[in-house]
Amino acid sequence: MKSICVLIPHFNDIEGLEKSLASISDLEPVDVVIVDDGSKIKPNLENLRNKYKQINNIYILNNKKNRGIEYVLNQGLQFIKERRYKYVARLDCRDICHPERFKIQKQLLEENPDIYLVGTWVEFVNKNGKRIFFFTPPTEHEEIKKKMFINNMFIHPSVMFRTQAIDIIGYYPTDRKNAEDYAYFFRFVRNFKTANIDKILLKCEVNPAGLSLSKRRLQIKSRIKVILDNFDLSFYAFYGLFRNLLLLFIPYKLVELLKRQK
Repeated sequence: MKSICVLIPHFNDIEGLEKSLASISDLEPVDVVIVDDGSKIKPNLENLRNKYKQINNIYILNNKKNRGIEYVLNQGLQFIKERRYKYVARLDCRDICHPERFKIQKQLLEENPDIYLVGTWVEFVNKNGKRIFFFTPPTEHEEIKKKMFINNMFIHPSVMFRTQAIDIIGYYPTDRKNAEDYAYFFRFVRNFKTANIDKILLKCEVNPAGLSLSKRRLQIKSRIKVILDNFDLSFYAFYGLFRNLLLLFIPYKLVELLKRQK
């Protein structure tokens, strides 16, 4: 069985893709599958393989037209599962991995066979690499499980998980637009033990344009549906539902300002 395959969705951002590939070290051998979602200029496989020789192998799946992130992610998961990789790791274009990221995550999963999903602490930066804020979620499963109702306790491009989990929880849902990762990780939390590593192992670049107002509202509405999907009458469930309902009416700039104060 092969070890780790890193799944990277791509759409019209060759520069960002190469920035992320360059951050992958050879301290833990990995393969990479890039799923291009109908870009005008597609990544060149031969060029990438020649340029990033520290990566074991690079594969590219090309879509003729844009299908959407949840379909792209599932396309990548199917590829990884069919080739019998033990672990799936995620990465987004423009995000930067700590050199030991995959080594540390794999070690935790190897030493803890009951843990199926592991994320990390994350530093969010602007396009110039200047720090905006840190994301430091809880590390232990029971606290993660409770606080998932308040917010997603995993930054999507920071996670690594066991491919065999797909046999039990399936693929990313396609009916929770802009919150497919929140819904998917809730399935992990409800079915398996999870964890976060208390080290900054990823830098995520924040897009200054961000989500459009309409997409942000759609995301929050999808998040509310995810909370209701998993509702358990706990304090955290009620608090999380109220919090997300409130976010529908709070300007995003104010939310960003509050994050920067942490």
